[in-house]
Amino acid sequence: MEIVQADSLQQEGLRLYNEGLYDEAVRRFSEAMEHFAEEGREAEVGEMLNNTGIIRRKQGRWEEALESLEEAHRLFVRIGDRSREAQSLGNLASVYASMKRREDAEHAWSEAAVIFQELEDRQRQGDTLVALGLSMFRSGRRQEGLSTYQAGLSFVERPTLLQRLYRILLIIQARILG
Repeated sequence: MEIVQADSLQQEGLRLYNEGLYDEAVRRFSEAMEHFAEEGREAEVGEMLNNTGIIRRKQGRWEEALESLEEAHRLFVRIGDRSREAQSLGNLASVYASMKRREDAEHAWSEAAVIFQELEDRQRQGDTLVALGLSMFRSGRRQEGLSTYQAGLSFVERPTLLQRLYRILLIIQARILG
């Protein structure tokens, strides 16, 4: 019975999030987290913390976002969930980037990319390297940023229109510089 309630609260939180009702979604995630904790479902507790952090980032509530995401990250490390660990690092990097903490963001993205590589999760590795490359490029490290971005694009299985355009431009550049 409890499992159904926790899962229902989680689903309700996701619905509220999709409707843009962020504070209500956080309340549902918090309720779900309590039930998951009582059931010993630590990975789901981490997911609720992660969801809360994502919402707080979206709201510009950086410190609250960091608090939730750091707690989620520590939990995923403790339980040995490498995939969620890497995802939480990517989410932390996004908050750091929003806070103009570029070095922290790049460090987190780098760690996440290494874990995704170990897990052979090429899509997420690619997405992470693309974000890292953009950060490097924007900070003035143009060549390193382009190289990292290009490496990331090579892993992305479902590139956006803009990413496909960049791929073409990078191919043309390589042929010209040859």
